[in-house]
Amino acid sequence: MTIQAIPTHAELILPAPAKLNLMLHILGRRADGYHLLQTLFQFLDHGDELGFALRQDGEIRLHTEVAGVPHDSNLIVRAARKLQAESGTALGADIWLDKRLPMGGGIGGGSSDAATTLLGLDHLWQLGWDEDRLAALGLSLGADVPVFVRGRAAFAEGVGEQLQPVELDEPWFLVAIPQVSISTAEVFADSELTRDTPAITVRSLPEGGGRNDCQPVVEKRYPEVRNALKTLNKFVAAKMTGTGACVFGSFPNQADADKVSRQLPATLPSFVARGCNRSPLHRKLETATRK
Repeated sequence: MTIQAIPTHAELILPAPAKLNLMLHILGRRADGYHLLQTLFQFLDHGDELGFALRQDGEIRLHTEVAGVPHDSNLIVRAARKLQAESGTALGADIWLDKRLPMGGGIGGGSSDAATTLLGLDHLWQLGWDEDRLAALGLSLGADVPVFVRGRAAFAEGVGEQLQPVELDEPWFLVAIPQVSISTAEVFADSELTRDTPAITVRSLPEGGGRNDCQPVVEKRYPEVRNALKTLNKFVAAKMTGTGACVFGSFPNQADADKVSRQLPATLPSFVARGCNRSPLHRKLETATRK
C-alpha cells in the first residue's frame, strides 16, 4: 500500500470506498469465457482517497507511484483518459492517491479508484454526464466499476453489471487481510470452481447474504486465506469477499468488532468499518463544490 498525503492544493478530495461481496454464486459461463454470477454488494466507510486538480494542458498525471503498476496501466489513469476521450474535453488533471486498500484483496480497490476518478473528473471538468453514461463507461474498465459509479448497495447479476438496488442491514464488519494477492483469472479458470449454482431472486436472499462459490477454490490454492478463515471463525462466522484474499465477519456494533480485531495475530492485519447502503463517495459528492 502507498500511504501519501494528498496536497493541500488539490481542488477536490474524494473517497474510494471498499466493498464486500456478502454472497457470490457462479451460475454458468458464457461462450466468451465470462462467468454468469449473482452477488450482493455493500460498501464500507473505509477505503482509498483521491485528490484532483484541474490542468489546462490536457495532460493526465497520476503523481502517486503504485508498486508493480506502470503509470499508464493504472486504472485511475485509464479511467481519466477514457472519460477525456469520450467527452472530448481539452482539460486534464493532476491526481494523487492515498492507497489504503490492499491490491488483490477482493474489496474493490482498483475498481473503486476508477469509479471515483470518473465521478470526480465529471465534477471537476463540469461535463454533466448522467449516472447511466458513466456506469457504461465504467463497465469497459471492469465488471465491478458500475456498482461503485452508482453508489448503492445492490444485488448484481450477469457478469456483475446488472444491478438492482437493495436495502440491507448496516452492521459493523471486521475485515482481515491475508498477506497474499489473489489472481482473479486463476480462480475463475480453476476446473474445480462451482459453475452450476441455481439462480435465486433478490427476495429469496438468505439473511446476511449467502455463500461464496469461489471460496473453496481459493482456500485450496492459498493457505493464507484458509488460515485466516480458521482464525476468524473462532470468533464469528467468517466468509471471503470476491475472489479474495480478504475475509470478514459482521458484528452488531463497533465495540464487538474492535474487541475481536485486537485478538487477531499481528501476522493478520485487519480493519473495522461500518457497512453502508449509500456509498461514502456519493455522500461526499453531494456536498462537494469547486474551490
